[in-house]
Amino acid sequence: MKALILAAGDGSRLGDLTKDKPKPLIQILGLSLIERVILTARQVGIREFVIVIGYHGDKIKTILGNGERFKIRIRYVENGEWQKENGISVLKAKELLNENFILLMADHIFDERILKVLVNYVPKSSVVLAVDKREALPGDTKVLEKDGEIVDIGKNIKESNCIDTGVFLCTPKVFNYIEEAVKEDKTELAEGIAKAAKNKDAEVFDITQIDSYIPSMRKEIKPFCIDIDSREDLVKTKSFLINNACKGKNDLLATYINKPIENFIVSKLVNTQITPNQITILTNIIAYAATFLFLMGHLLFASLVTFIVSFMDGVDGKLSRAKLASTAIGNVEHALDFLFEHSWYIGLAIYLSKVHGILPILFCTFILLFDGFSHYCGQAFGKAIKNRPLADFGRVEQVFRKFDGRKNSYIIFVLIGVLLKAPFWSLVAICVWSLVSAIFYSSRTILHLYRADKLTSIN
Repeated sequence: MKALILAAGDGSRLGDLTKDKPKPLIQILGLSLIERVILTARQVGIREFVIVIGYHGDKIKTILGNGERFKIRIRYVENGEWQKENGISVLKAKELLNENFILLMADHIFDERILKVLVNYVPKSSVVLAVDKREALPGDTKVLEKDGEIVDIGKNIKESNCIDTGVFLCTPKVFNYIEEAVKEDKTELAEGIAKAAKNKDAEVFDITQIDSYIPSMRKEIKPFCIDIDSREDLVKTKSFLINNACKGKNDLLATYINKPIENFIVSKLVNTQITPNQITILTNIIAYAATFLFLMGHLLFASLVTFIVSFMDGVDGKLSRAKLASTAIGNVEHALDFLFEHSWYIGLAIYLSKVHGILPILFCTFILLFDGFSHYCGQAFGKAIKNRPLADFGRVEQVFRKFDGRKNSYIIFVLIGVLLKAPFWSLVAICVWSLVSAIFYSSRTILHLYRADKLTSIN
């Protein structure tokens, strides 16, 4: 499926920001608005784009090129009448779109989940408009829908019950309705959609129907679409995107200490050429430096380095989500985390064995066993119950997740033991807490899977 992106306007409401460049090239967190639109569409499998350009359109072509940099194909259409409303821009692309296509605005930041639905949607009408069932704000295009069909649409309609998100699934027939509107000197896209609505040929998809819970993020994120019209919109959207990049239901250290540090670092890194994978590599180098320091007996220095690794470990993921730069190799990160984390306890145990004999090695062995078992329980749970991870499945798990047996809890144990000059007891504490966590997660896994089996047998 192709996507048509409207990028011809001048964005005059942004003042000096668009004096020498078009609005679609305004940046948010290191990416231009139009790059965000393209990358979001690419995430759902769209690889062919038609972009209508006008005001400083040559600059858009220079930045995006033919799309090879994004592993997509881009074709451009010039709109010499870019001062007119956006319905004209849609018509300029008519000859290049002879099948169903996605219609997007270059200045709208939107949730990929909306597109996931629309690219697989079987339309009953010439146009399907994604709408948000909320109260209209000044500047919103309002929509009145009834039984899934658009009754009326426009910025100034008197009655409405949702707003236009600027994300459409269209059939080629939509061009006919826009042409009818233009013949009446109605050049707004919304006026063409209103023509289709009068013919009972326009429907809506309500984005509030999309499940707001994202298992990989362990939190609720309502599907969103943000129209960038002002400097205030830019500031709010930056904050919104960084907060959305943060995972939910974390432990206490990650929530109250690491999160603000990570967000600050990400806000600076997004405007550089530094990639998430480079952060991952650097994090691992520093992590193994901590392992070496444990082996050499520099316990306080090693312990402090583990805290540095703790907040760096969250930066790469947040950076990739903020810049829409997630890669397949990024999925290996958690395995690398598991490896370097346990190398710390091994390094500490080997050093302590010089004084305490085999006991530190035994405690370290049990830590690895218990942690591995807890991890496996989570995997078994995930295979059977896919809507939520084990650590966020119920209220009990959510509370325990705040201080359960994992890296951020263990490094606190190590630091306390080192400061009290009793590092051996740090290993003992970690071993005990890893056992408690293993018992908790295994018992909760068995309980939830038993209930799931019982429910299945009843049905």
